[in-house]
Amino acid sequence: MSKAYDPAATEPAMWSKWMDSGAFHADPSRVLDGDARPYCILIPPPNVTAALHLGHALNNSIQDILIRAHRMKGYETLWMPGTDHAGIATQTMVDKKLKGEGKAGIAEYKKKELEGGNGRDEFIGLVQEFKDEFEGRITHQLQTMGCSCDWERQRFTMDDICARAVREAFFRLFKDGLIYRGKRLVNWDPVTQTALADDEVEMNDVDGFFWYLRYPVVDDAGNETGEHVTVATTRPETYLGDTGVAVNPKDPNHAKFIGKHVKLPFVGRIIPIIGDDYVVMADPESSDSKAKFASGFLKVTPAHDPNDYMIGQRHDLEMINIMAPDASISDQHGWERAENKEGGEQFVGLSREDARVAIEQAFRDANLLEAKKPHNHAVGHSYRSHVPVEPYLSDQWYCKVTDDKLRGNAQRALNPEQRTEQSIKDWVESRPKMMTDGSNDGTMSFYPSRYAKTYETWHDNLRDWCISRQLWWGHRIPVWSIPNKELVQSGLLDTLESKFTGQFAYKTSDSDWDEEVAFICTLPNDDLEQLLTNSGAQQDPDVLDTWCSSALWPLSTRGGPDAS
Repeated sequence: MSKAYDPAATEPAMWSKWMDSGAFHADPSRVLDGDARPYCILIPPPNVTAALHLGHALNNSIQDILIRAHRMKGYETLWMPGTDHAGIATQTMVDKKLKGEGKAGIAEYKKKELEGGNGRDEFIGLVQEFKDEFEGRITHQLQTMGCSCDWERQRFTMDDICARAVREAFFRLFKDGLIYRGKRLVNWDPVTQTALADDEVEMNDVDGFFWYLRYPVVDDAGNETGEHVTVATTRPETYLGDTGVAVNPKDPNHAKFIGKHVKLPFVGRIIPIIGDDYVVMADPESSDSKAKFASGFLKVTPAHDPNDYMIGQRHDLEMINIMAPDASISDQHGWERAENKEGGEQFVGLSREDARVAIEQAFRDANLLEAKKPHNHAVGHSYRSHVPVEPYLSDQWYCKVTDDKLRGNAQRALNPEQRTEQSIKDWVESRPKMMTDGSNDGTMSFYPSRYAKTYETWHDNLRDWCISRQLWWGHRIPVWSIPNKELVQSGLLDTLESKFTGQFAYKTSDSDWDEEVAFICTLPNDDLEQLLTNSGAQQDPDVLDTWCSSALWPLSTRGGPDAS
């Protein structure tokens, strides 16, 4: 016997025996006949962006130990293998690979698509090749480790069965009013040029500044009065989109300005001074950094700051987006300078970084920069491109996770003994019972129990989920849009209702009849989709957030929603 173990001489033969015997294949009939108890692990699908690393080796070794132990105890075991398409990560990797080969990356294919070509399909083909390469490598690594997965059931988050589950889930949520389209602030990545979920934003401390900008006060005729207010900001470049200045009504020094107006330097827009309790009153001696750096006046830019957005909603302020998708200053995405005869043209076309420098210099030259103070603060960065995210006003698709049918049911599923917050207990108990047939209220427990509080708190602080991504790699949103007037008057709606009952659902945007848009969501049906296309309806170009499919993994891998 050799003194050293030679895996190459032993493991391939052993692996072949395991495969030939079907040792890892699960037989559900043994469970249904009562001959064995089930034990199942659905492998957390690794991204098809790279080969597995040591962390994957440890994770999968633990799963393998659990599966093999239960298999030897007589359980009918299923360890389901598979991979995740990882939308933004994989598309970014392919774009980077193309640029490394001296090509223009995805920009080349987007240009071709705009010119009427099939750039989207060509690029997706390249991503598919990339996915196939790394999926094969990942599978080989797991098998070389000896992972006793049911390899006959291997799955991928964009295969036909998973895609069917995604379409069904989207359709049901859309039909029930739990998916809607809305214009609001999103976390925008200016490099990958897509919206991000809150969980995809990393907070990093950066060394920055507070800039103190003077805005001249004007009278009712728009003439400067000789007074000015000083706003404090860490992002002077966004002042181009200011539509208000806020003051705390309790501020003894500054509340007198409420009701007056100021004129934005170099832009000329006249905006109101409003009162809002959110504004921090200035206190240079305070230990609170917000009060210490505050000026008492807050510039309000509803289209580029989440807190300003809320203030804007409360006071019905205009929302002006002053940036292009790449975060450069633009007058083509909401800031209509030509129509409003506003200035600021010297900043158009600059990157947000260069605009910050140019705006500081312009204020300094005009004696309107009161001060500039160093300040270390947390800034959200994209988990993928690692650049600061831009709060960005845009139209996106949302899942209404705050609805009681979703968040409420999730909270009520928790074991009452593990509910740690009395307020949450009261809230849960005051709501109706679960609305899902066959559900089990209060039967879910956490081990260790301390994680129940994390679960509660996370759900209690949820915001509606932005599920659309401005990518090409992923599950394309199954919604077609067409003017509602055309949908009705052309007879298309009558045709849909007569031929495809139960296969589609539609909702209209909130606008007048001549501008109203109908959004038509469909189940998979080639004839239905062809009818919509031939009628002039346009399919939404965005794809769904990766988690719209990954979250369904425990269901879709077992054939859901069709499986019983």
